[in-house]
Amino acid sequence: VQLQASGGGLVQAGGSLGLSCQGSGYSFGFRAVGWYRQAPGKQRELVASLSFGGRTNYADSVKGRFTISRDNAKNTVYLQMNSLKPEDTAVYYCNALQGDGSPVFTWGQGTLVTVSS
Repeated sequence: VQLQASGGGLVQAGGSLGLSCQGSGYSFGFRAVGWYRQAPGKQRELVASLSFGGRTNYADSVKGRFTISRDNAKNTVYLQMNSLKPEDTAVYYCNALQGDGSPVFTWGQGTLVTVSS
């Protein structure tokens, strides 16, 4: 299984970015999926999740600004990020989720998001 996130870049505070994550060797359509991020010097944290049934959950720090979605036909998970803040700067990763929110697979390639003030 390979998970590859893309779409990161440099954006000014208040701007928007859309991330994509494509999985190969695995179908996202049958499990919960999530986006994590890891800022410099900090632990990786789960910021958004989407259940098999379509229920979403967000970390308080991104609630109202980030939106997770999926396209099962393309086996792709998305993260739309609006009203970005400097504290959103991190490497973003996707993964399938176990019942407790922990990742299923070995981490794939993340994508760096840098928000300038």
